[in-house]
Amino acid sequence: MLRRIIQACFLIIGGTLGIFLIPDLLTLVNLDGVPLVDSPYVSAILGAIIFYLLTFWAVDHVTNFVKWFEESLIKAPITDVLFGSVGLFFGLFVAFLIGFTLNTIQVPVLNTVAPIVLTLLFGYLGFQVGFKKRDELLVLFSKNKKKTSDEEPEKEHPGTLKILDTSVIIDGRIADICQTGFLDGTIVIPQFVLEELQHIADSSDVLKRNRGRRGLDILNRIQKELEIKVEIYEGDFEEIQEVDSKLVKLAKLSSGIVVTNDFNLNKVCELQGVSVLNINDLANAVKPVVLPGEEMSIQVIKDGKEQNQGIAYLDDGTMIVVEEGREYIGKRIDVLVTSVLQTSAGRMIFAKPKLLEKAL
Repeated sequence: MLRRIIQACFLIIGGTLGIFLIPDLLTLVNLDGVPLVDSPYVSAILGAIIFYLLTFWAVDHVTNFVKWFEESLIKAPITDVLFGSVGLFFGLFVAFLIGFTLNTIQVPVLNTVAPIVLTLLFGYLGFQVGFKKRDELLVLFSKNKKKTSDEEPEKEHPGTLKILDTSVIIDGRIADICQTGFLDGTIVIPQFVLEELQHIADSSDVLKRNRGRRGLDILNRIQKELEIKVEIYEGDFEEIQEVDSKLVKLAKLSSGIVVTNDFNLNKVCELQGVSVLNINDLANAVKPVVLPGEEMSIQVIKDGKEQNQGIAYLDDGTMIVVEEGREYIGKRIDVLVTSVLQTSAGRMIFAKPKLLEKAL
């Protein structure tokens, strides 16, 4: 069907050009006086025949180009197409105004060439500006829409948007946090994070593939089972390569909060003044408070790095270093807490066997 449409377009173009150009060609070859050949209908038919013959060579190339252009438009996010088209329209409008002004200057070459150059130049610049500035324009239009609304505007607090990164999605605890209601506002999942997650899920490495699929299952649970608003941000920052940098840029534009458990991304957000919620910090904050001198019953499971040390763990994963506890490996003993070390990586408890304390 597409080939037929292209051939029909070639016939129409050939007939139109034949009406305007073939008489001049006939004049060059001294055939303009022949009555039949001089007819505009004959010129149109000759032009259509010439271009129809050209279709046998050009139709495949034109068809492939049209299909490629169609696929590119379908794959492109609607915001890219919309803002690119708006920019193109304004660029062409500016080119028309400048060209109309230049028409008042009676310079033949300038009046002929300038409109073409201006149309190409401003059309290209308008499309590029609209395409590359779409994210800033979206934020600007959303703010103006809220200011000009006839209804009573809701007071929007900074940080109502919670932007998830790949690590916190794969981690999985974000779904439970959302279910408890501790995380309010709107959950934003950028398209470039989804692409990275899908790339991990398609990895040849079994561990990475399982982690990626787990992340997709978590997103499906958040979107379908939990009563929290979820939005997919389809924009992208093509000039930025790193996903973490794109997250920081998006958070700056939308005044959102990055939700992560990546220590490095946490530090980058703090350096650039972007609000960040670290799931690991939340997990550390809700762990039971242990004070020096308290007693607890633990099971020593392995030896530590230092001599005669034993290692045990609480149910929440907190590591306990037991001094002189190597001989109790595999046994459950009572210990006394001597000190607690809190770091960004987690909490570490130092203790010694209660039996040893009594012996002293």
